Amino acid sequence: MHKVLIIEDDTHIVELLSIHLNDLNCHVFAESNGQRGLATAKEQSFDLIILDIMLPGINGMEICRRIRQTDRHTPILILSAKSEEIDKVVGLETGADDYLTKPFSVREFIARVKVIFRRKDDAMPVHEKLPESAVIRFSGLEIDTDKRKVMLHDTRVDLSPKEFDLITLLAANPGKSYSRKRLLNLVWGYDFEGYEHTVNSHINRLRGKIEEDISNPRFILTTWGVGYRFNEEL
Repeated sequence: MHKVLIIEDDTHIVELLSIHLNDLNCHVFAESNGQRGLATAKEQSFDLIILDIMLPGINGMEICRRIRQTDRHTPILILSAKSEEIDKVVGLETGADDYLTKPFSVREFIARVKVIFRRKDDAMPVHEKLPESAVIRFSGLEIDTDKRKVMLHDTRVDLSPKEFDLITLLAANPGKSYSRKRLLNLVWGYDFEGYEHTVNSHINRLRGKIEEDISNPRFILTTWGVGYRFNEEL
């Protein structure tokens, strides 16, 4: 049985989601206030957190950001009436695993949840690339996968969860080129068709943090016509 937390202030949506989640053999918890929802998310472990953006107390984006400060792996599905592409991109970059726009199809919701559960149960592909504890070192760059820590010339680099997963995946497979769509699938855990530029923005921020000259990167290279790769010559 999967444990699911719904943080949503619309009681009708909560009831609808709960009915279908129960059919998926889920134990459902619900909070209608952002502050209480965040507290519950931190007090207990869940297999999925379903999160509305517009909430009393604390908004959903801020809840997502705070959860990701301490919890890198619990899947988060954002529900929002905001359908603009930039809102979806911001949600994904904040750390959400999926984004569903209201009003949504119940069939699509169920399909998305099943995909999230399947990926969680199978473990994220990015974590299968390395042993549980490993340190990757390249020319002054050190990636500790156990502590989820990156050091550059003995100085810690502050990375978001997705930035860390990106650099870990690339550095664990130096020389291997990944398309933007493939990186979305591996790191975000879902095939976000049309959101390949999310990868571009993460790569640009990564380069800004680890490259001395972002116009001439040493670590993360562009494979023209394909995507990105980690420099195998270091």
